[in-house]
Amino acid sequence: MAAAAEVNKNNGAAKLGIAEKIPPVSYPLAEEPAEIASNISFHAKYSPHFSPFKFDPEEAYFSTAESVRDRLIEQWNETYLHYHKTDPKQTYYLSMEYLQGRALTNAIGNLGIGGAYADALKKLGHDLEEIVEQEKDAALGNGGLGRLASCFLDSMATLNLPAWGYGLRYRYGLFKQCITKDGQEEVAEDWLEKFSPWEIVRHDVTFPVRFFGRVEVNPSGSREWIGGEVVQALAYDVPIPGYKTKNTNSLRLWEAKACAQDFNLFLFNDGQYESAGELHSRAQQICAVLYPGDATENGKLLRLKQQFFLCSASLQDIIFRFKERKDACGSWQWSEFPKKVAVQLNDTHPTLAIPELMRLLMDEEGLGWDEAWDVTTKTIAYTNHTVLPEALEKWSQSVMWKLLPRHMEIIDEIDKRFMAMIHTSRTDLESKLTSMRILDNSPQKPVVRMANLCVVSSHTVNGVAQLHSDILKSELFADYVSIWPSKFQNKTNGITPRRWLHFCSPELSSIINKWLNTDRWVTNLDLLAGLRKFADNEDLQSEWASAKMANKRRLSQYILRVTGVTVDPNSLFDIQVKRIHEYKRQLLNILGVIYRYKKLKEMNPEERRKTTPRTVMIGGKAFATYTNAKRIVKLVNDVGDVVNTDPEVNDYLKVVFVPNYNVSVAEMLIPGSELSQHISTAGMEASGTSNMKFALNGCLIIGTLDGANVEIREEIGEDNFFLFGATADEVPKIRKDRENGLFKPDPRFEEAKQFVRSGAFGSYDYSPLLDSLEGNSGYGRGDYFLVGHDFPSYMDTQAKVDEAYK
Repeated sequence: MAAAAEVNKNNGAAKLGIAEKIPPVSYPLAEEPAEIASNISFHAKYSPHFSPFKFDPEEAYFSTAESVRDRLIEQWNETYLHYHKTDPKQTYYLSMEYLQGRALTNAIGNLGIGGAYADALKKLGHDLEEIVEQEKDAALGNGGLGRLASCFLDSMATLNLPAWGYGLRYRYGLFKQCITKDGQEEVAEDWLEKFSPWEIVRHDVTFPVRFFGRVEVNPSGSREWIGGEVVQALAYDVPIPGYKTKNTNSLRLWEAKACAQDFNLFLFNDGQYESAGELHSRAQQICAVLYPGDATENGKLLRLKQQFFLCSASLQDIIFRFKERKDACGSWQWSEFPKKVAVQLNDTHPTLAIPELMRLLMDEEGLGWDEAWDVTTKTIAYTNHTVLPEALEKWSQSVMWKLLPRHMEIIDEIDKRFMAMIHTSRTDLESKLTSMRILDNSPQKPVVRMANLCVVSSHTVNGVAQLHSDILKSELFADYVSIWPSKFQNKTNGITPRRWLHFCSPELSSIINKWLNTDRWVTNLDLLAGLRKFADNEDLQSEWASAKMANKRRLSQYILRVTGVTVDPNSLFDIQVKRIHEYKRQLLNILGVIYRYKKLKEMNPEERRKTTPRTVMIGGKAFATYTNAKRIVKLVNDVGDVVNTDPEVNDYLKVVFVPNYNVSVAEMLIPGSELSQHISTAGMEASGTSNMKFALNGCLIIGTLDGANVEIREEIGEDNFFLFGATADEVPKIRKDRENGLFKPDPRFEEAKQFVRSGAFGSYDYSPLLDSLEGNSGYGRGDYFLVGHDFPSYMDTQAKVDEAYK
């Protein structure tokens, strides 16, 4: 250790010696490598975050990021001024998650200065690739919902659309995933342990956010929410640059703080230290962790606090900026608000924006109910992301009355008016009111149905893939569709081709540029169709294969570095990366791998040599409290430990669990993929959007007819998609047949399960996980996600994959 430290120290000193030869001069808009190097050197010397006399990769990263940020701030300010002058209608995207990924590569790529920065860093004794690796992913999200939000921000900036993202500045994220002999362990993310060079704190942008308290009726009849506790929302802005445009939009993240006057000096000096800073402590909890555990009442209160904090701070900011622009123009009316403001709710987490906008308009701005309702319903739209019952949020009415008494009054009134409308104009739906209304007043557990509130109050509701939107209209929201048929529409999720091909796979990107004779496909993917006429060209095929192999080698090195497992880049790279969830069926994948391993063990050496060597990679986080998902992570790792050290088999099969899956890991995995698995139970995956990223990188899919798989298959052709499994419309009957004892398991399925139970992969008791696949009905039994039903079709299709790869 001491020797390594000495080497690093000497390297740092050597780099410092090189850097000292570059004059530290401020060139905020530099484009030439020499000037950029000077600007980086300037930040190292005059915006120091570390001790002097060092210029290690980490110090170089922060100075480089601040140099790029200079350029962004110039464009940012110009964009902000342009919007202020022209006063266009602006989109405000409210999301509890953003999965941004690294900002440095994205910024220099979008600005078109990647080459210049690489040259500048060489002059300073560093490689750009090494510097990029110093950046930690912002821990602001977890799944597809957050990545969609970030892709939207990138695309809106690139299309020069006036748009803002609003989110929370989570200090510790969801968690960093560590893999031990016990499976997944969760530790706090450390992305803010030092600081983020990309965010600008706006000390002049703060808004009060109240919790608890009571509602007071004034003599005039108006209502006022008073008392309780008040925290301050402080804005941190992150620049979102468009590709080859000066447009730079904002992601505004809120942090919760308490004021100095909330610190009780008397109690502190009396030795009651915790009591003295109680509000400060409670404020810090709000933005500590993404999706804190909500098994306890305190956990539920904290989650609800987070959601309301995001909605209240964002809407106060939106209203303030609207009034600021309008006051500069002279007289105006609130009816103009929806003509200048569009608020998009990314799933049900920001639903409280609806009663909060009503409260702000009525209690703060003095509007009557009808006018406030008209403004609210014309302003807010809702994106649904799931049909899973547990993900359609329902909040306890008692918790809501306790935390947000004024908002519960407003929700109660919206519910009453909705029911009155049904009674007067749609008597045919009266029998369905108990499920359609917003408040579920069942005596056992009265709740507020957030999805129902969104549907009743929004001007538009969308799903995120055609199949998903069809299911919303035909099943989940069918009764509402009969009232408002034009309210429901589809918006299939999309991805940014900049991050997900142009930047993450430069070799493939260059080949596409060459054969299309243009790089305009980077902002217009329809142009990729121009490659079709070269599909049989052997030169293109050869170049394509060499780009894929370069990405596979890079991925192999990464796998060795993070897991210690050596994988063969000549084997088929088979990847499934997404949140670990039973409906996404990582369990189907690993049971298939287990059966494959068992069959390989039974073969003689000659038979093995005829098989298709395969490296199976699985990655994703299981929620800390989701026991079965964590068992699946453990099983994948246990299988890998056995298979990878089995000398008879490990030339033909490797199993790797890729830890701590995030955007940067995806940028390594996806370009190196050849087969990707999108194998959810049909009708349960809203979109699955990573399937688009894999397809864009020349990877074939094995999958069910679910989510965006349906549309991808239509686009790329049935011959280029390995389809298996039940369809969404068949699933209910299959479940019913199972309940009636009509399911006959495939012998291969039974063999795979029995192999696990035999202890082949260690002494851990997998019975609770495997028991979920047994029986015909009952809680946690009956194979709800159809793993057993789809297993034979899955295995047959995997055999076709092997043959096709040969």
